[in-house]
Amino acid sequence: MPPSPESFAAIPPGNPEAVRELFDRIAPQYDRLNDLLSLGLHRLWKRQAVAWLQPAPGQRLLDLCCGTGDLALLLAEKVRPAGLVLGLDAAAAPLEQARRRASRCPWLPLEFRQADAQATELSDAWADGAVMAYGLRNLADPAAGLQELRRLLRPGGRAAVLDFNRALNPQGLTAQFQRVYLRQLVVPLAKRAGLEAQYAYLEDSLARFPTGPQQERLAIEAGFSHARHQLLAGGQMGLLQLIA
Repeated sequence: MPPSPESFAAIPPGNPEAVRELFDRIAPQYDRLNDLLSLGLHRLWKRQAVAWLQPAPGQRLLDLCCGTGDLALLLAEKVRPAGLVLGLDAAAAPLEQARRRASRCPWLPLEFRQADAQATELSDAWADGAVMAYGLRNLADPAAGLQELRRLLRPGGRAAVLDFNRALNPQGLTAQFQRVYLRQLVVPLAKRAGLEAQYAYLEDSLARFPTGPQQERLAIEAGFSHARHQLLAGGQMGLLQLIA
């Protein structure tokens, strides 16, 4: 059996500097590992997030914690030619990857900026819609992230927040399967790429992450009129569907 995450150097979940350094380090291999570790299913889950968003030509959309830009590219196809997708991320290296990818599709209305998802400095009601994939769990304060997300949306605008799901019962089958998946598949595969410490942090980050019902409550408290947490992949993932 591979070692538990506790045997690796600790990466404090929610520590902004540590999270930035983590994603700067893994950026070159991030997309390949995502495909490998999810068997390509992360692309399906992201398309489910886009389906909830209902993007339309001419809209102005945000991709918060955009990483290497795969979701931003998908959204840009939907809003062209007169719309805009702005991708924001706190880490510089993933943004460089995103810009390189976008440069191969110069017809897409895409911009990328380095910014904190909890304090974007964009104006109120800037966006018609927004997505955040695997970013909320890494914020120092997920509640503050949801408040900023609400501030950025126009009234009636939609948002989709995709991430791992924290099971309600930590001893149930869903949680047990998740631990096995993280400890016996994710960490050993990441170790082969020299990134075991970077991926071992996942279990700790999930332990502090709000459950689905807690996310719904935080979203309503942030001012959203609608919040529904939909389980995906047999409860391993969750899609928080929001309306401002």
